[in-house]
Amino acid sequence: MVFSSHIFLFGFLPIALLLYYATPARGRSLTLTLLSYVFYGWWNPWFTFLMLGSTLVDYGCGRMITSGPATPGRRKLGLWISVVTNLAVLGFFKYAIFISGNLGVVAGWLGLEAVAAPEWLSQVVLPVGISFYTFQSMSYSIDLYRGHARPAKSFIGFACYVSMFPQLVAGPIVRYGAVAEQLRSRVHSVPDFVAGMTRFNYGFAKKILLANPMGAIADWCFEAGPHALSFPIAWAGVLAYAFQIYFDFSAYSDMALGLGRMLGFRFPENFDSPYKSASITEFWRRWHISLSSFLRDYLYIPLGGNRKGVLRTYGNLFVVMLIGGLWHGAQWTFVIWGAIHGVWLAVERWFGSRVEWKPPLWIGRLVTFAILLVTWVFFRSESLDVAMRYFGAMFGAGGGEPAADLLAAVVFRPTHLVQLAVCSGIAFLLPNTARFLSKLSPWKLWLGLVLLFVSVRVLAVQGHNPFLYFQF
Repeated sequence: MVFSSHIFLFGFLPIALLLYYATPARGRSLTLTLLSYVFYGWWNPWFTFLMLGSTLVDYGCGRMITSGPATPGRRKLGLWISVVTNLAVLGFFKYAIFISGNLGVVAGWLGLEAVAAPEWLSQVVLPVGISFYTFQSMSYSIDLYRGHARPAKSFIGFACYVSMFPQLVAGPIVRYGAVAEQLRSRVHSVPDFVAGMTRFNYGFAKKILLANPMGAIADWCFEAGPHALSFPIAWAGVLAYAFQIYFDFSAYSDMALGLGRMLGFRFPENFDSPYKSASITEFWRRWHISLSSFLRDYLYIPLGGNRKGVLRTYGNLFVVMLIGGLWHGAQWTFVIWGAIHGVWLAVERWFGSRVEWKPPLWIGRLVTFAILLVTWVFFRSESLDVAMRYFGAMFGAGGGEPAADLLAAVVFRPTHLVQLAVCSGIAFLLPNTARFLSKLSPWKLWLGLVLLFVSVRVLAVQGHNPFLYFQF
């Protein structure tokens, strides 16, 4: 069950809201927790036990860190149990097959006999959203250890924080301190509910009307055979994917913020018009803000940040982005994607510390977007071979065959060109969703309802409605 589905929109959501508001105020966190477990267990009920286990471990570790004889040794033990447990769970489900396969390759290089991975390992299914809720749950223990948050007063409140369905499977990554007071007592009002519903409607429309059509174009191009790719098709495909992943991901964040507000919560913004960035450094201040701030506060700064010399700073940037790439998926394509971002962050820091001249804004934005398009090829490609073949088409290899002409006739239909133009205008010219809605008042509610109606009608006949976060 995903937000952009009829069963969520007309089944789960109205029932959830009815049950939530029918529950007395003191019991609403419990109701929301139970509803969230139903939502998460829709894919696979067994996954709920994994999330419950993570919740129990981190709640217990939090008590070790803050209560009883909170000696330095006890506090540190609680912290390490939390970190090791969460990373071990994430590592097993997400990286065991990747590590096993690469160990076999290394053994072959060394002339050793490779040990085959057990067959049952290939049957391991990646639990949806595990990267989000393990980071979120683990951050609670780390913040308690650092003194940046107060301990949860009840297990139900903490369980509600970890499992809250609006941001459970696609973020944003919400830190406990940001919602602690809201978990204890939150305000419910008609204006907040309407504002949340409106934000959800715009996010839903962004997913159905923008992200899904771009995803269809990207799939045609990236899944084309070697004889069907040509220079214009390859560039159209990566441009469409850049819009797909932005509108898809930011749409889910919009829907999460809207749902949260309908339930009395205010989550932090997660996207701020990232394709307007004039540098990769600025891009990471605008893209997936909750992840970039998580990596900064829990990895970059503990590694030393920029406090231990220039070379160490560059190395820290590279390592953080390498891990950020691997967080997105257990493939070398994601590792290379992260490495390129790490290198560019280091280059920009080096260049900025030595050269006072800054290029015009439009040049910075154009160069940055071109770099992003190159990195998105790695992010989207299923393997390095596919990425290299795609780059070949982007830079002149391929084309001139009937298959390429046939695919071009499909990709460059007038309706698709209009969709690409509309997505370009929204991505490069309009402000982020929060500012856009503030400028629309008082028409935003009615326009949101119209967009919801149109989106539901389109969804009914739309054959392309992927959920990108299964791999994350």
